[in-house]
Amino acid sequence: MSKWMIANKKADFGRLSSKFGIRDITARLIANRLITKRENEALECSDEAVEAYLNGGMDALHDPKLMADMEKGAGVMLDRIKSEAKIRVIGDYDVDGICSSYILVSGLRLLGADVDCVLPDRVKDGYGLSIKLVDDAIEAGVDTIITCDNGIAAYDQVKHAKEKGMTVVVTDHHEVPFEIADDGEKSEVLPPADAVIDPKRRDGDYPFSEICGAVVAYKFLQVLTKVAESDEAFDISSYNFSEDIESLDEFFSEMLIFAGIATVCDVMELKDENRVIVKKSLSLIESTRNKGLRAIIHVNSLDESRISCYHYGFVIGPCLNATGRLDLATRALSLFFCEDENEAARIAGDLKGLNDSRKDMTKLGVDAAISYVEGMCRESGLPKVLVIYLPEVHESIAGIIAGKVKEKYYRPTFVLTKASDGGAKGSGRSIEKYDMYEELSSCKELFTKYGGHKMAAGLSLPEENIEILRRKLNENCTLEGNDFEPVLHIDMVMPLKYADMELVREFEKLEPFGNGNSKPVFAQRDVVLLSGRIMGKNRNCGKYRISDEQGKMYEMVYFGDIDKWHQALADRYGQKAVDDLYDYNKDGEMKVNIAYYPDINSFQGRESLQIVMNDFLMPT
Repeated sequence: MSKWMIANKKADFGRLSSKFGIRDITARLIANRLITKRENEALECSDEAVEAYLNGGMDALHDPKLMADMEKGAGVMLDRIKSEAKIRVIGDYDVDGICSSYILVSGLRLLGADVDCVLPDRVKDGYGLSIKLVDDAIEAGVDTIITCDNGIAAYDQVKHAKEKGMTVVVTDHHEVPFEIADDGEKSEVLPPADAVIDPKRRDGDYPFSEICGAVVAYKFLQVLTKVAESDEAFDISSYNFSEDIESLDEFFSEMLIFAGIATVCDVMELKDENRVIVKKSLSLIESTRNKGLRAIIHVNSLDESRISCYHYGFVIGPCLNATGRLDLATRALSLFFCEDENEAARIAGDLKGLNDSRKDMTKLGVDAAISYVEGMCRESGLPKVLVIYLPEVHESIAGIIAGKVKEKYYRPTFVLTKASDGGAKGSGRSIEKYDMYEELSSCKELFTKYGGHKMAAGLSLPEENIEILRRKLNENCTLEGNDFEPVLHIDMVMPLKYADMELVREFEKLEPFGNGNSKPVFAQRDVVLLSGRIMGKNRNCGKYRISDEQGKMYEMVYFGDIDKWHQALADRYGQKAVDDLYDYNKDGEMKVNIAYYPDINSFQGRESLQIVMNDFLMPT
């Protein structure tokens, strides 16, 4: 259960409803998503802003040349292509790194570059560019490196490459490292590359910094192709289009699909141009020409015409991520480059199998982490910041475990495992009021490597520094009481009687839903529980017959923590009442306040309205 906060944002809902042909309820939902500050209500929820939200297209994307070093980097890369240099793309082993690598390699090959790609081995190489990867590139005759989804924090590694005479272009989207002077002033520390492209650089003019690495790569190619077309010494008729893609427009449409997948899987906020990119990606994926992407869709029994952000983030993405966790991410990358449908189907099947194994390992790891935390609680109470050392857990699933533990205890959580070099490495997941990257930066002397952003981070450190890290993070932590209480943002109180299938279909205008553009959440008081049954292979969800204060009946489902739900009901009404609920023997005395959204349930060709409960509170 969470602390509920009901939005109270103002706009002329009646006028917006009339102008855009939507209900007042939908107009309120749009206002809730657009308005960030009360003093900006008129501007942020203007007709132009609502029009862009509902109907914004590709012309709403920002000019990539506004990023610092973007044109410079494109010029450097074009010169290397014209010089027939051997180029290596170095990406990362997560979905964003895989997709950005695929986009960059495809674009460079389109321009005739001699290019290959290396994705680091999570265990042997660690995150991003390393000295070893630089030396491997030199040994392979590579003289130009371009990074994607990494590199901004690789000062020493880039310095090493430059000392060896290499050309280096960095494309990244992570936070720029900084130093703090005695007067408290922060100064950015950029790697000494020939060009450093990152929308978070202070000296750039890019208006929206929260894009993923694949979008940076996509925009880099947009500028690179423009620079190539304006270069008299470059023959644009030499573009190497594939059999399936015959024009530059078709190429960028195909690459946009992967930029959208990466945006969702890297949990970027679906605001501004991110929402446009993902919306367009979802509309294009049905007609993708990529045999590997089609294979991963089919092996998961998905319908290409009904792909959603959920499928990106919780079906396709985890299959791609599993290779970087339990094997090598190059297998996922090879899937996208695969030209044989049978081979693509085989690789996709392997990826799904790896993901199934990852799920089993994750459950065991989460159980071990919870046991670890409960031990700390018995010994000295629940710390403000959780630093959990699980040496036997596979390091690749540390971030997933940290996320699940963070959700259970609502504490900033780091999960560390034993690294192959004898040290420790792991990942952290944060809560809203804790800037994880900032806090790690305050004790960076403890790490051999670290990076990330406000809500997530990765780190490596000597084993003997773990306890020091735990102590320092907790000593420095300024979080108090209410900061540890999760907040559920409710759009509005809406009686169930206003929910109908026509309204649910109108909500499709607000999609895609995800981080930063959440699915609508409503509240209703005193919902009567009439009967229920437990569902699911693991018996971890419930379906209920409920009624509102007028006695109108509805179907409701709950996919949350079923044990916590049962305990709350038993604490309020007694265990017998809970047992009676599932014996269809209730008389309407059990009431709850629910946070919910209305949805359409499709079963055997029939559609019906159902209420999906997000959270609950017992009536006072």
